[in-house]
Amino acid sequence: MNKRVTVTVTGRVQGVGYRYFAVHVAKEYGLIGQVRNTRDGGVEAVAEGEQTALDSFVQALQRGPQAAEVDHSSVDWSEPANEFSGFQVV
Repeated sequence: MNKRVTVTVTGRVQGVGYRYFAVHVAKEYGLIGQVRNTRDGGVEAVAEGEQTALDSFVQALQRGPQAAEVDHSSVDWSEPANEFSGFQVV
């Protein structure tokens, strides 16, 4: 059964390739969705797919790419909206 997750991370996550890391991980797990910078210096990713793939995606985002320093993350689960066709940076 598909689910939807919204992950928001803060810390040193802009200017370090974090969004492209998120795209790579999402594609690796067969997820659809999007990732974007937030005005407060964080990054927000929305993904839809199988629960086990989403769990792995969330764990990867909580670590981030090598140059990132994730200070805090929030994870919100919901039902999928089926509005995405791939995974992209917006």
